[in-house]
Amino acid sequence: MALYTAQAHVTGGRAGHGETSDGLLRVDLAMPKELGGPGGATNPEQLFAVGYAACFESAVRFVARKQKLPLEDAAISSTVSLLPNGEGFKLGVALAVETKGLDQAAAEALVSAAHHVCPYSNAVKGNIEVALSVKAA
Repeated sequence: MALYTAQAHVTGGRAGHGETSDGLLRVDLAMPKELGGPGGATNPEQLFAVGYAACFESAVRFVARKQKLPLEDAAISSTVSLLPNGEGFKLGVALAVETKGLDQAAAEALVSAAHHVCPYSNAVKGNIEVALSVKAA
């Protein structure tokens, strides 16, 4: 049984419009200038980067609470790259995690555990390389 289900509808692909069924997210989409497009609107890689970062930070906080760690704060910077893959494409992801309240070793262990529980990490496992870096403060 699903804990939550999101629904979205897109028309026009990378040069179109997307919105969620509840109307809370409505975005115009455009091909980035780097890919020969006009830019000026978001794109699937940016949406994935924001979604993955938000989900991963929630996983970090979930594991910290579960393990009763003194995590004071956390932030995630995500990088999603569109890469060639034969005649198609693939994604590459880097997540830079900053924590406050933990030493470096504890922060690295926390991020590793979060990578195992994050739904995005589990969804891309074996399909997308995810580079993790951790900075404890």
